[in-house]
Amino acid sequence: MLSTLCIAGGAAALSAVGVAESWWHTRNLNRIPIRIHVNGTRGKSSVTRLIAAGLRAGGIRTCAKTTGTVPRMIFPDGSEASVFRPSRANILEQRRIVRAAAQLGCDALVIECMALQPELQSICELKLVKSTHGVITNARADHLDVMGPNVIGVAQALSGTVPVGGTVYAAEQQCEPRSVIEAAAKNRGSNMVSILDDAVADVTWEELGKFSHIEHPDNVALSLKVCSDLGVDRATALSGMWSATADPGVMRMFHVADEDQDMTFVNAFAANDPESTGHSWNSVVDRYESVERRIALFNCREDRADRSLQLADACVRWRPADHYVLSGTGTEIFARRALQQGISKDRLTCADSQPAAKVMDVLKGHSGRSSMVMGMGNIAGPGMELLDYFKRIQVVQETQRQNSNRSYDLVCQGAA
Repeated sequence: MLSTLCIAGGAAALSAVGVAESWWHTRNLNRIPIRIHVNGTRGKSSVTRLIAAGLRAGGIRTCAKTTGTVPRMIFPDGSEASVFRPSRANILEQRRIVRAAAQLGCDALVIECMALQPELQSICELKLVKSTHGVITNARADHLDVMGPNVIGVAQALSGTVPVGGTVYAAEQQCEPRSVIEAAAKNRGSNMVSILDDAVADVTWEELGKFSHIEHPDNVALSLKVCSDLGVDRATALSGMWSATADPGVMRMFHVADEDQDMTFVNAFAANDPESTGHSWNSVVDRYESVERRIALFNCREDRADRSLQLADACVRWRPADHYVLSGTGTEIFARRALQQGISKDRLTCADSQPAAKVMDVLKGHSGRSSMVMGMGNIAGPGMELLDYFKRIQVVQETQRQNSNRSYDLVCQGAA
């Protein structure tokens, strides 16, 4: 009897703690008038940072939290810190973020959805964030084992973060998944704002060129619309976005030049699914249409044969590369399928199980005087080694440039 009473008393105490925590959390949420919940298959972290930067530039005191490559809390002054996790990721972490933003007196919180399971995505919105504005970047055929079995299932899962009685912004271009999000918005009494091709086309190459990394026009158009609706004009929002720190997992460019060759290497290893990878490739090809050679580098893994087959099937539908280079292990899987799909043998080179230095020799051999090389597929092995190589070269070239400028300044001072 006593043990039964103890158990009942413990349950009542825990329930009381839960009620108290819920009350405090709701109180903290109400202290933040603008709450933006960002979800989607690709680009969540980038869009979270872009929106927050645009709002900060417009004078709106804003905190943000990303969950991407490295979970980060971004403060109203643009500084940031890693999010401490005593154990593995848990969606209740969002409570700590809301509390911190409320204590900092923020007018806005931009927070990336950290849930994958469909039911947890909905809980994140309805219990933890209760957003005023929802954002869905896109719905792609990824994580189908959890959100599938197809892109419609993915769109349904992502729609779990549509706000109740708010506004949801979606940059998904395909009609079927977009209609799923629209139905969810109607069900929850929210207004749906679609960012379609015309809005994306308004983002110019000149504007994209002012980012320190490669940013997708879809992400920029989506973020600009959110900022505009919250009272920040385009020029102000863009200036904030250009100066903001990029997410660690964002696509970056590395430029290497010598007397004979000028090469730009684009790190797109993080975009694993064929649709996202193809979108990235086409965007970058458009951006670098003036170079002499465009080279697609696929870094393969023998234990990821399905990914090699998917990318080989997909790449023939993208804007054509001048040459295709295969590195890593199991390259014959990709090569065989690519040849079957119509890529000519003279435009395909395998550097199976070769170190980064050898892969670099192959790339230079097909680069001409100017080239754009995009690394895709997997980052393991030669992929990471190539990134390290380009980072080292960039540091050396920056040091040489600074030394050259210093020498020039000394000469000018001597002449004076």
